[in-house]
Amino acid sequence: MKGYSFYQMYVDGGFFMHLILGCLVIGLGICVERFLTLQRASINTREFLNAIKKALVEDGIQTALEHCEKTRGPVAAIFHAGLQRAHRGLEHVEKAIMNASTLEMAFLEKRLVWLNLFVSLAPMLGFIGTVQGMIIALKATEHANNASLAIVAHGIAVALLTTLFGLVVAIIIKTAHNFFTSRIDQLVIAMEKSSAELVDTLVDLEYQTKIPVNQIGQA
Repeated sequence: MKGYSFYQMYVDGGFFMHLILGCLVIGLGICVERFLTLQRASINTREFLNAIKKALVEDGIQTALEHCEKTRGPVAAIFHAGLQRAHRGLEHVEKAIMNASTLEMAFLEKRLVWLNLFVSLAPMLGFIGTVQGMIIALKATEHANNASLAIVAHGIAVALLTTLFGLVVAIIIKTAHNFFTSRIDQLVIAMEKSSAELVDTLVDLEYQTKIPVNQIGQA
């Protein structure tokens, strides 16, 4: 392989190398977008929850809502959706939290299906390119009336380039996909735990103050 550059390998691979490169470029673009999105979605959930509890006890629902509006991320969005329904009772708070959680999960998983597609598509394109390349190589050998090992080996080696590149692209994108899935799982767990604690907090405050949840902090 000495002296055999990646560019030359790419050129020798033929038409299917362009499609595999397209999978890589689009896949990496999605990876960058998802990475930035998940970074923005990550907050210190414990600090945020404590701040919301303090706001509820000292100032009431409206102050807690304003704090949610100033905070980025799915946890803040879920809290905001739940607290907006506080005037209707705890059952409506729980329902709003569940609905908001579903939407936020869908947002976090947005475009991951495309990464899954490229993980499957890249090696398949590589295999197709290899089969096509081997057919061309064998046909060239047949027309040349020369079945020397050197000619056949060179043709097969060139044909296998698309499989090599297809598998490399699939490995890169699959690694990124697994990383994002792990991050999303962590965010979902944080969303579920903090949402349950918010509801428990509202229940406790309503029980302790003996006033409706929408009037907490206003007595």
